[in-house]
Amino acid sequence: MTTGAPPPTSPAPPRRSRLRGFLPLGVAAWLVLEIWLLTVVADAAGGLTVFLLLVAGLVLGSVVVKRAGRRAFQALNEALQRGGTPERGGGNGLMMLGGLLIMLPGLVSDALGLLLLIPPVQKVVGRLAERTFDRKLREATGGSFGDAFQQARIHRPDGKVVQGEVIRERPGDDEPQDPRPPLTR
Repeated sequence: MTTGAPPPTSPAPPRRSRLRGFLPLGVAAWLVLEIWLLTVVADAAGGLTVFLLLVAGLVLGSVVVKRAGRRAFQALNEALQRGGTPERGGGNGLMMLGGLLIMLPGLVSDALGLLLLIPPVQKVVGRLAERTFDRKLREATGGSFGDAFQQARIHRPDGKVVQGEVIRERPGDDEPQDPRPPLTR
């Protein structure tokens, strides 16, 4: 049942994460660094050399992604034939990420992608990512899928969308606590 009343305001707005605030700035700084570094290398070694570096990065990155994807698919097939699930920490996801970073045009992303192809670095980054993921899962509050949505949209016959608040009546509440006006306009 909807009342047409505005949803209750919370005392404090939800806290925005720092990542959401600084991510666009970080991406812009990374792009500027990549372009500047490419111009410095082009000035020192020539434009053809930079072009060949970018093409070689594209080819090498696609080979790495293809190889990692093939390994992940083989691990999945073997696990399914055994009747189990694939082992965790195979390193295929980090290899794919490394290949994608190599495929991106730029020298900094190529260096990061090549670092991710080194097995000890993969282990360290994998453990760090797993710990972070587990910590975030522990911090998350439990709830159902329906709890994720606090408001519902009701489509009227004329195509307009009316925003409203969902009110669930509990069993045993035969009479409403406060009368609600009808939704006629």
